[in-house]
Amino acid sequence: MSTSPSPRPRLRALRSIIAAGLLAALMGCSARESVPAPAQAVELPARFIADRIFVDLVTHGGDTLDLYTDTGGGLFILRDVARRLGWQDTTGVLLREVAADSQFPEPLGMSDRKVPILQPPPTRALEFEGMLGQAWFADRVWTFDYAARKLLLHPETPAPAPGAHTASLGFRTDSTGKRALSFPRIVAVVDGDTLQLLFDTGATGALSASAMSAIADSAPAVRATSFITSEVLNRWRERHPDWRVLADADEMIPGMRLIEVPRVEIAGFTVGPVWFTERPDRNFHEFMTQFMDRRVDGALGGNALRFFRVTVDYPAAVAHFVPSGG
Repeated sequence: MSTSPSPRPRLRALRSIIAAGLLAALMGCSARESVPAPAQAVELPARFIADRIFVDLVTHGGDTLDLYTDTGGGLFILRDVARRLGWQDTTGVLLREVAADSQFPEPLGMSDRKVPILQPPPTRALEFEGMLGQAWFADRVWTFDYAARKLLLHPETPAPAPGAHTASLGFRTDSTGKRALSFPRIVAVVDGDTLQLLFDTGATGALSASAMSAIADSAPAVRATSFITSEVLNRWRERHPDWRVLADADEMIPGMRLIEVPRVEIAGFTVGPVWFTERPDRNFHEFMTQFMDRRVDGALGGNALRFFRVTVDYPAAVAHFVPSGG
């Protein structure tokens, strides 16, 4: 009698493997593992007005708060809104306690911190009831789809869309290398110059009557813009006296000019024309720069971003650009 092991257990195991593989093929999945579909992005109740993005927050009482989204701004609810709604604490509020939708995004890292309630100085651009700024966008992945007029929050990092170009983002960090603030810095190229700019979905201008007449489009006076320092604007004027410049064009700061830049390169794509609104050098070289990882010369706003579908991956510090319609 042979002492070698019987082949039958091995044959049965082989048949089981073949059967499992055949079943997997018939079901259209891998025999090794089934790969779960990526989680679907959440579309927020957003409105795009003149390339500025507003989000509606419906409260438990049925009121709708008109909140302005601004990657380059702060996080607050207006004090007169809190008083009107009868909120007991007029210093701060947890969004999850006032939002009827339990899925409304709370700022990550602020689960026990309240959104401040305050009253900024009045301005023509303050036609909202609160602002969702850098702390609200931080540590998440968002898509700003200007053509489709959608703001998406991704529960998982999506693969870049076909044809996307990727741009690196810079963020201020502390001495240990940990991110301290989430104001994104992005590079744009104009006339061969590499510019360091704030990625600023909330950049807003308020056109004067003379500027409205000169531009003569159908958009409202309060609209998305991009910002540039006086220093850079003067350099552009010297090189290109043919570029259109409008004097005393922004009612938010008297005396500021607008300049129409024919072409702006962003993430390897060239778009334009884009109007840039002048700001004093100190506004960006001193004030805004203290929140950034390096000095910035202005801000890239919605009137430039509107040419794209932009997915901003805050954890990875990158932005993926796809031209609108691409």
